[in-house]
Amino acid sequence: MAKTKSGAKSGVAAAQLGKKSGIAALDQSPSHLLHRALQRALDIYAEAFGEGAITQRQFAVLAAADEHAGATQADLVRITGIDRSTLADMARRMIGKGLLERQRSNVDARANAVRLTDEGRAVLADARPKMAAADARLLKLISGGGRRQTFVSLLRDLTQAGAKAQAKAVKTKVAKAKPEKAAKPQKAGKKPKKKVA
Repeated sequence: MAKTKSGAKSGVAAAQLGKKSGIAALDQSPSHLLHRALQRALDIYAEAFGEGAITQRQFAVLAAADEHAGATQADLVRITGIDRSTLADMARRMIGKGLLERQRSNVDARANAVRLTDEGRAVLADARPKMAAADARLLKLISGGGRRQTFVSLLRDLTQAGAKAQAKAVKTKVAKAKPEKAAKPQKAGKKPKKKVA
């Protein structure tokens, strides 16, 4: 169930998940509906994994580190979509729990490569069937196999388009932040030097 800020489960929020809100602006809002769908997905995940299990984002980091051995934290940010500061904090905590290990990257000495430990591999192996069951349960809420595949495809399109737009925005921001090379100001009373050909 969705939790309120106080941590109490909200029966009203849970009851409304499968129903229209009666508010046209919300019933037609993709961002609102995606938020509600995420709440439902996280509830299903929590039920499948139980108390004290890894979080959905920790699963994403473990799976990404497994498939991209030696990836840097910056690589994991791009792969998972988790913001840089959150992922750095998560990696620190997961290293503390013995799920990940960090060492200098062979490719970039300024970066840290992240790898699964044996414990991390065991936790991921235990989590994979639970994640598959949670995903299957979520998709069963959508009638028809074709609609389920379309839904997953549309979500993938949204995330990939968002990642491309974000990368373009970062490049534009970096380009604007670079100061243009300006000519040196001349001291008063000095004539500019002539170029000798």
